[in-house]
Amino acid sequence: MSSSERPAAYHFVGVGGSGMSALALYHAACGGRVSGSDRSFDGGSNAGLRAALAAAGIAILPQDGTGAASGCDEVVVSTAVEQDNPDIRVARERGVPLLHRSELLARFVKARRTIAVTGTSGKSTVVAMTFAALRGAGLQPSVITGGALVELEERGVPGNAWADPRGDLLVVEADESDGSLVRYEPWCGVVLNLQRDHKETAEVAAMFRTFRERVAGPLICGEDANLDEFRPDARFGFGAGAEFRAEAVELRSDGSRFRVGGTEFALPTPGRHDVLNALAATAAAAAAGASLPRIADALRDFRGVARRFRTLGAARGVTVVDDFAHNPDKLRAALAAGRLRGGRVLAVFQPHGFGPTRFLRDDLVAAFAGALAPDDVLWLPEIFFAGGTVTRDISSRDIVREVRAAGRDVRFAPDRADLPRLIAAEARAGDLVLVMGARDPSLTDLARDVLAAVAAAPGGEA
Repeated sequence: MSSSERPAAYHFVGVGGSGMSALALYHAACGGRVSGSDRSFDGGSNAGLRAALAAAGIAILPQDGTGAASGCDEVVVSTAVEQDNPDIRVARERGVPLLHRSELLARFVKARRTIAVTGTSGKSTVVAMTFAALRGAGLQPSVITGGALVELEERGVPGNAWADPRGDLLVVEADESDGSLVRYEPWCGVVLNLQRDHKETAEVAAMFRTFRERVAGPLICGEDANLDEFRPDARFGFGAGAEFRAEAVELRSDGSRFRVGGTEFALPTPGRHDVLNALAATAAAAAAGASLPRIADALRDFRGVARRFRTLGAARGVTVVDDFAHNPDKLRAALAAGRLRGGRVLAVFQPHGFGPTRFLRDDLVAAFAGALAPDDVLWLPEIFFAGGTVTRDISSRDIVREVRAAGRDVRFAPDRADLPRLIAAEARAGDLVLVMGARDPSLTDLARDVLAAVAAAPGGEA
């Protein structure tokens, strides 16, 4: 369909997923006709997201084939959608083309002057910071991302997509975990880091090489040693060879201060890792034409990303933080940020998926053994299982046993519902409770339950 005709009509199978809902919201905001289905909606779950999608003009249909028969041009699917799904079956019967979500994102990327951010850690935060910096510079950017931007949530929208028709800039995540980043042809590419996560580093490095070849304009890289083979147009970091270098860095519990090229920056989010994220966003926004003072002004008021070291509250001198950390690098970074407060860290980590936990087992053990202080406490509930056919040959007990052998206080929580009571009994004034994990939307509720239990606990040491 040519650009002079109406925008394509898409039906999204599994529209409740973070990646799928972002694409659906973006296309609807651009004037396209959008419908979607999701098993969670059919089962009565995720009512808030369903209402938000409907409010954006997206028709929510039952997952019974209705969407594929509704006159859409293409049916959008993800790898997570089973091939016997009724919507897919009806689409095939009727000859409606199936389109993988990464192919649709590739279309959106090519249609605008796109900044694509990839790397094993920090993508959502850097996308959010870049979007904020570009908005602060008056450049009217759009965004498609996996994490909900707090500044957009505060406008009453889901937060993972925004379309501004006035500008030509688009900021997106380019995901390495499923290899989809090799489909994109962005104007600017940002490669944050390269560590063992979903895949071996050699496999991801090959994807990054292909990604580099498809970037039309500037390439920006972190000073990660695993990225030394790349010769970017700009490098960011703390080293003398970085074009965007943080100097005079002050890491504090309430944020960070540093200087880039003579401009003073102040971040409201804590941790060395977020200084690096801000440097990446600064380099990307500067490439798009934003000045350092305008970028610094925007990041001073950065509102953050949902579940990225979000403080939920404090009670009896105990602060409770909710965080998305789930791979070794992110876990180290979250624990280091928590320690800036000066007290103990009482951490909860729920591994997600038997395959990922098996793959990262040794790395997780090493991360916790090195990042936990002797007086910190870590609880692991059982591995989160989202469904499907898997080999259950690993347990959180295995991680607990090996980290405990390294001399750290690590405890298995066979019943996750007991954690609020157990943590409240352990906590004392000055402690920070850090709830970490991915893929399970109920983890934020767990963190809130911990906060309530701490508030209701007897005085004790607090």
